[in-house]
Amino acid sequence: MIKVLIYEDNPQLREGLSMLIDGSEGFRVLASFKNCSNIAYEVGSYKPDVILMDIDMPGVNGLEGLKIVRQQNTEVSILMLTVFDDNKNIFEALQSGANGYILKKTPPAKLLEYIQEAATGGAPMTASVAAQVLKMFSLIPIPGDNNYHLSEREKQVLQFLVKGYSYKMIAAEMFIAMDTVRSHIKKIYEKLHVNSKSEAVAKAFRDRIV
Repeated sequence: MIKVLIYEDNPQLREGLSMLIDGSEGFRVLASFKNCSNIAYEVGSYKPDVILMDIDMPGVNGLEGLKIVRQQNTEVSILMLTVFDDNKNIFEALQSGANGYILKKTPPAKLLEYIQEAATGGAPMTASVAAQVLKMFSLIPIPGDNNYHLSEREKQVLQFLVKGYSYKMIAAEMFIAMDTVRSHIKKIYEKLHVNSKSEAVAKAFRDRIV
Protein backbone atom coordinates (compact mmCIF):
# COMPACT_ATOMS: atom_id res chain seq x y z
CA MET A 1 0.00 0.00 0.00
CA ILE A 2 1.53 3.33 -1.13
CA LYS A 3 0.64 6.08 1.36
CA VAL A 4 0.28 9.55 -0.18
CA LEU A 5 0.03 13.12 1.12
CA ILE A 6 -1.32 15.80 -1.26
CA TYR A 7 -0.50 19.52 -1.23
CA GLU A 8 -2.70 21.45 -3.69
CA ASP A 9 -4.51 24.78 -3.19
CA ASN A 10 -7.25 24.23 -5.81
CA PRO A 11 -10.06 22.49 -3.83
CA GLN A 12 -11.62 20.80 -6.91
CA LEU A 13 -8.28 19.42 -8.08
CA ARG A 14 -7.33 18.43 -4.54
CA GLU A 15 -10.57 16.48 -4.18
CA GLY A 16 -10.20 14.96 -7.66
CA LEU A 17 -6.66 13.78 -6.95
CA SER A 18 -7.73 12.33 -3.60
CA MET A 19 -10.62 10.42 -5.21
CA LEU A 20 -8.44 9.11 -8.05
CA ILE A 21 -5.58 7.93 -5.84
CA ASP A 22 -7.68 6.68 -2.92
CA GLY A 23 -9.99 4.83 -5.30
CA SER A 24 -7.13 2.96 -6.96
CA GLU A 25 -5.94 -0.40 -5.67
CA GLY A 26 -2.64 -0.26 -3.82
CA PHE A 27 -2.87 3.46 -2.98
CA ARG A 28 -4.10 5.35 0.06
CA VAL A 29 -4.39 9.12 0.55
CA LEU A 30 -3.55 9.88 4.17
CA ALA A 31 -4.57 13.56 3.97
CA SER A 32 -4.57 16.59 1.67
CA PHE A 33 -3.74 20.23 2.38
CA LYS A 34 -4.07 23.62 0.66
CA ASN A 35 -0.49 24.75 1.43
CA CYS A 36 2.69 23.77 3.28
CA SER A 37 2.23 25.91 6.40
CA ASN A 38 2.42 22.88 8.75
CA ILE A 39 4.27 20.47 6.48
CA ALA A 40 7.04 19.54 8.94
CA TYR A 41 4.46 18.40 11.51
CA GLU A 42 2.20 16.73 8.92
CA VAL A 43 4.97 14.68 7.28
CA GLY A 44 6.28 13.67 10.70
CA SER A 45 2.81 12.62 11.89
CA TYR A 46 1.47 10.84 8.78
CA LYS A 47 4.78 9.30 7.57
CA PRO A 48 3.83 9.08 3.86
CA ASP A 49 5.70 7.13 1.19
CA VAL A 50 5.07 9.80 -1.46
CA ILE A 51 4.19 13.50 -1.29
CA LEU A 52 2.39 15.01 -4.29
CA MET A 53 3.26 18.71 -4.23
CA ASP A 54 1.95 21.70 -6.15
CA ILE A 55 4.36 24.65 -6.51
CA ASP A 56 2.13 27.74 -6.62
CA MET A 57 0.22 27.79 -3.31
CA PRO A 58 -0.66 30.68 -0.96
CA GLY A 59 1.30 31.02 2.27
CA VAL A 60 4.11 28.47 2.21
CA ASN A 61 4.43 27.28 -1.41
CA GLY A 62 5.65 23.93 -2.75
CA LEU A 63 9.30 24.85 -3.26
CA GLU A 64 9.51 26.21 0.30
CA GLY A 65 7.67 23.14 1.59
CA LEU A 66 10.06 20.84 -0.25
CA LYS A 67 13.07 22.50 1.45
CA ILE A 68 11.40 22.23 4.88
CA VAL A 69 10.77 18.49 4.42
CA ARG A 70 14.32 17.82 3.22
CA GLN A 71 15.73 19.42 6.37
CA GLN A 72 14.26 16.58 8.43
CA ASN A 73 13.50 13.77 5.98
CA THR A 74 15.55 12.59 2.98
CA GLU A 75 13.72 9.27 2.60
CA VAL A 76 10.19 10.31 1.58
CA SER A 77 9.65 10.65 -2.18
CA ILE A 78 8.45 14.10 -3.25
CA LEU A 79 6.78 14.56 -6.64
CA MET A 80 6.20 18.10 -7.87
CA LEU A 81 2.83 18.24 -9.68
CA THR A 82 2.52 21.61 -11.37
CA VAL A 83 1.58 23.65 -14.44
CA PHE A 84 5.07 25.23 -14.49
CA ASP A 85 7.56 23.67 -16.90
CA ASP A 86 10.07 26.55 -16.92
CA ASN A 87 13.77 26.01 -16.25
CA LYS A 88 13.84 28.08 -13.05
CA ASN A 89 11.17 26.07 -11.22
CA ILE A 90 12.44 22.71 -12.50
CA PHE A 91 16.04 23.47 -11.53
CA GLU A 92 15.13 24.80 -8.07
CA ALA A 93 12.88 21.81 -7.35
CA LEU A 94 15.50 19.23 -8.35
CA GLN A 95 18.27 21.12 -6.59
CA SER A 96 16.17 21.20 -3.41
CA GLY A 97 15.65 17.43 -3.42
CA ALA A 98 12.50 16.67 -5.46
CA ASN A 99 12.38 13.06 -6.68
CA GLY A 100 10.34 13.84 -9.76
CA TYR A 101 8.64 16.63 -11.68
CA ILE A 102 5.37 16.07 -13.51
CA LEU A 103 2.80 18.35 -15.12
CA LYS A 104 -0.86 18.61 -14.13
CA LYS A 105 -1.97 17.68 -17.66
CA THR A 106 -0.61 14.15 -17.02
CA PRO A 107 -3.37 11.54 -17.68
CA PRO A 108 -4.75 9.87 -14.48
CA ALA A 109 -3.40 6.37 -15.28
CA LYS A 110 0.06 7.81 -15.98
CA LEU A 111 -0.05 9.81 -12.74
CA LEU A 112 -0.63 6.61 -10.75
CA GLU A 113 2.33 5.01 -12.57
CA TYR A 114 4.52 7.98 -11.65
CA ILE A 115 3.51 7.76 -7.98
CA GLN A 116 4.28 4.03 -7.96
CA GLU A 117 7.62 4.67 -9.65
CA ALA A 118 8.55 7.32 -7.07
CA ALA A 119 7.57 5.00 -4.20
CA THR A 120 10.01 2.33 -5.46
CA GLY A 121 12.98 4.69 -5.79
CA GLY A 122 12.35 6.02 -9.31
CA ALA A 123 12.62 9.61 -10.53
CA PRO A 124 9.61 10.18 -12.82
CA MET A 125 9.44 13.22 -15.06
CA THR A 126 7.07 14.34 -17.80
CA ALA A 127 8.88 13.89 -21.14
CA SER A 128 9.07 17.63 -21.89
CA VAL A 129 10.54 18.27 -18.43
CA ALA A 130 13.11 15.47 -18.80
CA ALA A 131 14.23 17.00 -22.12
CA GLN A 132 14.75 20.37 -20.43
CA VAL A 133 16.69 18.78 -17.57
CA LEU A 134 19.09 17.04 -19.98
CA LYS A 135 19.56 20.30 -21.89
CA MET A 136 20.23 22.24 -18.66
CA PHE A 137 22.86 19.82 -17.43
CA SER A 138 24.55 19.60 -20.83
CA LEU A 139 25.28 23.34 -20.55
CA ILE A 140 27.02 23.04 -17.15
CA PRO A 141 30.81 22.81 -17.48
CA ILE A 142 32.50 19.65 -16.23
CA PRO A 143 34.83 20.31 -13.25
CA GLY A 144 38.43 19.13 -13.38
CA ASP A 145 38.25 16.73 -10.41
CA ASN A 146 35.21 14.46 -10.54
CA ASN A 147 36.51 11.48 -8.58
CA TYR A 148 34.29 11.88 -5.46
CA HIS A 149 36.05 8.79 -3.97
CA LEU A 150 33.19 6.38 -4.66
CA SER A 151 33.96 2.73 -4.00
CA GLU A 152 33.51 0.21 -6.84
CA ARG A 153 30.33 -1.04 -5.13
CA GLU A 154 28.96 2.50 -4.86
CA LYS A 155 29.77 3.16 -8.54
CA GLN A 156 27.89 -0.02 -9.43
CA VAL A 157 24.83 1.12 -7.44
CA LEU A 158 25.03 4.58 -9.04
CA GLN A 159 25.19 2.98 -12.48
CA PHE A 160 21.95 1.12 -11.75
CA LEU A 161 20.35 4.39 -10.56
CA VAL A 162 21.36 6.03 -13.85
CA LYS A 163 19.69 3.16 -15.72
CA GLY A 164 16.46 3.87 -13.81
CA TYR A 165 16.50 0.81 -11.53
CA SER A 166 14.46 0.95 -8.32
CA TYR A 167 16.00 0.02 -4.95
CA LYS A 168 14.31 -3.37 -5.18
CA MET A 169 15.72 -4.05 -8.65
CA ILE A 170 19.22 -3.03 -7.55
CA ALA A 171 19.01 -5.38 -4.57
CA ALA A 172 18.00 -8.24 -6.87
CA GLU A 173 20.72 -7.51 -9.45
CA MET A 174 23.48 -7.24 -6.83
CA PHE A 175 22.18 -10.05 -4.59
CA ILE A 176 22.10 -7.76 -1.55
CA ALA A 177 19.43 -6.68 0.95
CA MET A 178 17.32 -3.54 0.43
CA ASP A 179 18.86 -2.06 3.60
CA THR A 180 22.33 -2.53 2.08
CA VAL A 181 21.16 -0.72 -1.08
CA ARG A 182 19.84 2.15 1.07
CA SER A 183 23.15 2.27 2.95
CA HIS A 184 25.14 2.47 -0.32
CA ILE A 185 22.81 5.17 -1.67
CA LYS A 186 23.09 7.22 1.53
CA LYS A 187 26.90 7.16 1.20
CA ILE A 188 26.66 8.06 -2.51
CA TYR A 189 24.47 11.08 -1.66
CA GLU A 190 26.96 12.20 1.00
CA LYS A 191 29.97 11.86 -1.32
CA LEU A 192 28.25 13.59 -4.25
CA HIS A 193 26.75 16.27 -1.96
CA VAL A 194 23.20 15.64 -3.24
CA ASN A 195 19.83 15.01 -1.57
CA SER A 196 17.89 12.92 -4.06
CA LYS A 197 18.12 10.28 -6.78
CA SER A 198 17.41 12.81 -9.54
CA GLU A 199 20.33 15.00 -8.34
CA ALA A 200 22.66 11.97 -8.11
CA VAL A 201 21.75 10.82 -11.63
CA ALA A 202 22.16 14.35 -13.01
CA LYS A 203 25.59 14.68 -11.38
CA ALA A 204 26.63 11.24 -12.66
CA PHE A 205 25.77 12.35 -16.21
CA ARG A 206 27.28 15.81 -15.87
CA ASP A 207 30.57 14.74 -14.29
CA ARG A 208 30.78 11.43 -16.18
CA ILE A 209 31.21 9.50 -12.94
CA VAL A 210 29.93 6.21 -14.38
